Parts: sequence; C-alpha cells; structure tokens
Amino acid sequence: MTLAVAYPHIEKPPGEPARLKRLRRVRVAQIVMDYLAHGWSPDEMCRQHAHLRLAEAHAAMAYFYDNEAEIERDIQNELQQLDDLQMAGPRSPLFHRLRAKGVR
Repeated sequence: MTLAVAYPHIEKPPGEPARLKRLRRVRVAQIVMDYLAHGWSPDEMCRQHAHLRLAEAHAAMAYFYDNEAEIERDIQNELQQLDDLQMAGPRSPLFHRLRAKGVR
C-alpha cells in the first residue's frame, strides 16, 4: 500500500515547479536556495522575508527533503536560465554562494 504525503501549503502543478499555495510566485526552490546559500532556518527565512509564514517555510523544507532530486533539478534549471541570459555586470552574492556550495 502506498501512502500519499500531503503538504498543505505547497502545490505542484503538472510540468511546473512546486510553489506555495498562498504566494504562487514563491517556488519551493527559492526557499531551499536561502537554506543552501545562507544556512537559514525556517525561523530566519521568515525574519528575512516578512511575507513568508513559518508553516510555509517548514512545509517547503519538508517537501525538499522528500523530493530532493526534483528541487535540485529546479535549482539547476534556474541557474542555467541565469547562465543563458548572460547577465551583464557582476553576479549576485547568492549566485556565487550557491556555486561555491556545488549547486550548479
């Protein structure tokens, strides 16, 4: 018997990245990137992003831990899009921290 896990604050539309239900523009990968780049706890994420609720941050991290390969692919896709754009000027500190941690 397979048990389905529910993430009450997360939605995963077919063919799209997982995102918050309440704030559809905020993707789980963005929250995870704060964790990977800064080492922020869910509490700190909420202090840094006033729009984020603690339950949403915890749900995003739980989704990440249960679906690491999917979220890592989403992060890779976002970084690849940055590379493809060939942004003019210096890269953001977040970009450099993620790359230094081996997130490609």
